[in-house]
Amino acid sequence: MGSINENNEKDMKILAIESSCDETAAAVVENGRRVLSNVVVSQIEEHKLYGGVVPEIASRRHVEAINVVVDEALDRAGLTLNGIDAVAVTYAPGLIGALLVGVNFAKGLSYATGLPLIPVHHLRSHIAANYISNPTLKPPFLCLVVSGGHSHIVYVEDYTKMRIIGKTRDDAAGEAFDKVARTIGMPYPGGVNLDKKAELGNDDAYQLPRPKLADSPYDFSFSGLKTAALNLIHNTEQRGEKIAVEDFSASYRKAVIGCLTDNFIKAADDLDCSRLVIAGGVSANTLLRRDLTRICTERGYELFMPELKYCGDNGAMVGAQAYYEYLKGNIANLSLNAAATMSIEK
Repeated sequence: MGSINENNEKDMKILAIESSCDETAAAVVENGRRVLSNVVVSQIEEHKLYGGVVPEIASRRHVEAINVVVDEALDRAGLTLNGIDAVAVTYAPGLIGALLVGVNFAKGLSYATGLPLIPVHHLRSHIAANYISNPTLKPPFLCLVVSGGHSHIVYVEDYTKMRIIGKTRDDAAGEAFDKVARTIGMPYPGGVNLDKKAELGNDDAYQLPRPKLADSPYDFSFSGLKTAALNLIHNTEQRGEKIAVEDFSASYRKAVIGCLTDNFIKAADDLDCSRLVIAGGVSANTLLRRDLTRICTERGYELFMPELKYCGDNGAMVGAQAYYEYLKGNIANLSLNAAATMSIEK
């Protein structure tokens, strides 16, 4: 099973499974960096009908898709289970029913084949997407992890040792985007559609607050900003006026991204950390990528970003992190269970 390479690390092909939300995904990743296959089946079109993810529907669709997705990942990699060295799976955090589908399937594969079972934290795998897109990237670095459910500033000391520097006190940035986008009539996923509209608008058209937390300069709070945006929309409608969607989208995006970049850069400056990384679904945001590229260039900081195809949930990022979890000895037995919440620090 595997071999030792010239860096005294184990050569491994890992079959990785991801089912934490509304994408059923599987991939085969070699040595944490090389993607041999990456298959994602999305449920977006179905959840659009409801304006967001319905957990029970998501779980049922995972059950229907997971066997086909895993088979296709192996087929695209040109492998059978006999050519796999370990099975990895996202076990936390996420929608509990959705996670359980992936965890139980992975446990079944591990039991049937005798392959090691590697449990992977969802946010750690988002960070690891950068190892695929940036082969030279190694810890330590400071990472901004932003998604629909999470907004963290994380100091990555090593591949499996992480420390939270700042986090949201309430809503995540992605949730703040999605809720406001839905209110102005955009379909799910709202954040993506709002980003597209924002590219066409004037970001100074509407004035919105940028909340600061005096007792913790690296923490975020988006609930007040979201409420201010919703009140602006409703007050405009009550006056019989229409929101200029493109201008409003640009103004709101500017406020949310400003909160993220301000705190992230302050943390980098204060910690004297010049290697910066972004990860998670919101790392695909056009303004976030553009502003951080400019700021890091001005400061002489290094900036690493995942390719757009690895920003959303996928199996490749799980396989990337799983390699380093395995090297650290993080192997699970068949009592492994899913968890809806869990700190990235574990």
